[in-house]
Amino acid sequence: MESDKKLKVGVLGVGALGRHHARLYAQSPNAEMVGIFDVQPETAAKVGAEFNLPVFSDWRQLAEKCDALSVAVPANFHAVTAIPLLEMGKHVLVEKPIEADLALAEKMVETARKNNVVLAVGHVERFNPAMDFLEKYAANTRFIEAHRLAQYPPPRPGLPRRGTEVSVVVDLMIHDIDLVLTMVDSEVEHFDVVGIPVLSKTEDIVNARIKFKNGSCASLTASRVSQEPMRRFRVFQEDCYISMDYGKHFGMVLKRNRIGLARKDVNLDEKNALAAELEDFILAVNKSRVTGQLCDAKVPGEAGLRALRLAIAIENEARRYNDQYGFKFAPCTPDELN
Repeated sequence: MESDKKLKVGVLGVGALGRHHARLYAQSPNAEMVGIFDVQPETAAKVGAEFNLPVFSDWRQLAEKCDALSVAVPANFHAVTAIPLLEMGKHVLVEKPIEADLALAEKMVETARKNNVVLAVGHVERFNPAMDFLEKYAANTRFIEAHRLAQYPPPRPGLPRRGTEVSVVVDLMIHDIDLVLTMVDSEVEHFDVVGIPVLSKTEDIVNARIKFKNGSCASLTASRVSQEPMRRFRVFQEDCYISMDYGKHFGMVLKRNRIGLARKDVNLDEKNALAAELEDFILAVNKSRVTGQLCDAKVPGEAGLRALRLAIAIENEARRYNDQYGFKFAPCTPDELN
């Protein structure tokens, strides 16, 4: 694209994830980085200085100068931030989850549709090279096992620990929920859930076993109180077994042949999944502008909403289970954690 046709972009919220949105937009040959905004002026000033980006003290002034914006604020502020942008006719990429509240997420999707603008959701694992491989083998999936384990996030001055404004289901497991819904083309029949809060007011470790109407099953485990990080995704199909390690970008396939099982190691090509996500968003917006027809990003608002619906249902089932059996938990106080 010529420089005068580059997509004018901005970022609202430049904390742990937003700062990388700003950095990568600034590096993109297809985007003109207009500026950044954060409710914490010192955070915005620091990121602006680090990447030599204009800092705005008013989000609306930034939005008025942009064609599209990333929203990377805490999940419970996604709707209140994104909906005014969508109503202004701005294209929006909102970090996952689409929102913490289902009704507000539905309103976001409805507002985007009403204003004929792109609403993309930052389920970045869709752009992981492991998923590039798995999507080619999505057919005939019978069982999926996913583990997503992380350490408890560090404290932040004046703010809750990153992600703990929601449960681990909406914070971490939702990545794998989205991947499973992408791999299995069927409606959910039922699910069983066990989950407990450990250090937070909401669930910090959860296991969900999901049964689909086509007979496929998935077992998902997510934790944000683990010592060792893990991001693994295993797929059992009718004639093969696929194991992918997202963190190591390495996988293995065992496939049935005429004489037994053949093993193939998969060295996945390295790529920046977030950069790929942003470029996909830019491409969807530019196609929409050129053709006059709305072109969805790879993960449109409807997909983010679908993942959130199941995530909240899983979260509610964990709480119902604990209530049924009288399980009570006493999370640590902020003073105990710091």
